[in-house]
Amino acid sequence: MAETSSRPKHTKAHEVRKPSAEELRWQQETLAPALSKMPEQAIGAPTGINRDEQSGARFTTVSGAEVRRLYTAADLPADFEDELPGQPPYTRGIHPTGYRGRLWTMRQFSGFASPEETNLRYKYLLASGGTGLSVAFDLPTLMGRDSDDAESEGEVGKCGVAIDSLEDMETLFSGIALDRTSVSMTINSPAGILWAMYLAVAEKQGANWAQLSGTLQNDILKEYIAQKEYLYPPAPSMRLVVDTLEFGAHSTPRFNPISISGYHIREAGSTALQELAFTLYDGVEYVEWALRRGLSVDDFAPRLSFFFNSHNDFFEEIAKFRAARKIWYRLMTERFGAQNPRSQWMRFHTQTAGVSLTAQQPKNNIVRVAIQALAAVLGGTQSLHTDGFDEALALPTEDAARVALRTQQILAYESGVADVADPLGGSYFVESLTAEMEKNAFAYFEKLDAMGGMVKAIEHGFPQKEIAEASYAYQRAVEAREKIIVGVNDYRTDEKQPPILYIGESVREMQTAKLKRLRSARSNEAVERSLNALRRAAEQEPQANRGGISSANTMPYLLDCVRAYATVGEIAGALEQVFGSYREVSIA
Repeated sequence: MAETSSRPKHTKAHEVRKPSAEELRWQQETLAPALSKMPEQAIGAPTGINRDEQSGARFTTVSGAEVRRLYTAADLPADFEDELPGQPPYTRGIHPTGYRGRLWTMRQFSGFASPEETNLRYKYLLASGGTGLSVAFDLPTLMGRDSDDAESEGEVGKCGVAIDSLEDMETLFSGIALDRTSVSMTINSPAGILWAMYLAVAEKQGANWAQLSGTLQNDILKEYIAQKEYLYPPAPSMRLVVDTLEFGAHSTPRFNPISISGYHIREAGSTALQELAFTLYDGVEYVEWALRRGLSVDDFAPRLSFFFNSHNDFFEEIAKFRAARKIWYRLMTERFGAQNPRSQWMRFHTQTAGVSLTAQQPKNNIVRVAIQALAAVLGGTQSLHTDGFDEALALPTEDAARVALRTQQILAYESGVADVADPLGGSYFVESLTAEMEKNAFAYFEKLDAMGGMVKAIEHGFPQKEIAEASYAYQRAVEAREKIIVGVNDYRTDEKQPPILYIGESVREMQTAKLKRLRSARSNEAVERSLNALRRAAEQEPQANRGGISSANTMPYLLDCVRAYATVGEIAGALEQVFGSYREVSIA
């Protein structure tokens, strides 16, 4: 960690709760008689939570945090202030008008089979009213493998689109003007490679890079923590991320070169608090590494973005989003001294919780997704993806994708929730949950600081163990029916499975044939020259620079490689020759 970092002070701890005289009178005269006639019964709380002192019932959030029966002014934090939207610390949102000036981007995550088939799905989504694209890549692409690699067998095009070369990226965005379409790409270890391909396609379309908008996920820390799609050891992987931050600051001022992602942390089984704390601290780590490169915080921080999960517990999720903005503001101002207001803003994308979707009674998932999407909107998300109801079974069909998009449109145009900025601001319950999230996140930060930062914590297995324990506790609660999942451990029925999207092996055959043609038609000498230049750049230690892109930045060399039509596997392999590969050490 940088020696110059100043640590933000904790939010003030809650005072001992002191109910008002009116509340005490209500407890005696109204509540007590009601409980004697009808005791409270809570189904859906893990063991170990304190029972209510009067009813004995247990009520908790999805994450296991205790929930009181009633929230009043006595539950507000000691330092609670009546904040306003668009003003620091941005708890109530970064825009003073909320969604009245501009709705969130409706960005549907999509990609399957071949680039040709995915291109048709993108055009369908845009024609149906989608306002942004989000690219899902298949597992071989995510792992830096070509479709004809022996390790790609059985996975080509199955969980996303297969992209092997610039030729595939050209097909993927054929007929889609990249300077008028916001594009997000869910890619991490090979992120620089795929981003270079996207930039090269925009270049071929005649687009000005300065006009491009979108987001590259590019969050390698959460791969080590949760998703496990990594290629190289942590240090060189962090160097590649910093390369993209540096390159983006100078070349793509409207494009976010990273989306610091809690989504996958939550999908791995974390609590809402763990998702919040580990995600924001990952952001701290990226800032620290960029500062070591010699970048100024206000040069790159305005383009940092975040990606959160929206789970089933409606109010807990809203509080998480509100706390995230406040915490990030405090970190950027108190810890890093950011002066540009845009550096202090937390801008985030949200996806509804895939892990909450059930294969049993899949149409129930439409309701789950709607609740989760509403929480994201009330929490102030900048863009949103809603899952298809059939995604526990397979990639979404066109029908499921359309229902998911219509869910967002109904929220935007029929529900009225977009008419007011932060309509739950001032709610005793929501404000109390928000303050608890903030306080407990900073408690996690202290532990991570003491370990020497997130990279060190990952190497010691700390976040991995925390998430594993939370996931185990939740699963035990479900199996004990302390947590009810409708259609799974209660209210079960026999139901016919809906039609699903099936991806066959023909995609691998098609991609393999394309690769064979590509390698015979391109200049293999040019490919080898570009790969050699990339290796030499990767071997250089980046030097701190104050005015331009360091000669050690790999992005210009990646661009040369993709322009020569080197494949994803060839480029990732060249970097692996320099950096080596990574295998996680088992932590007891």
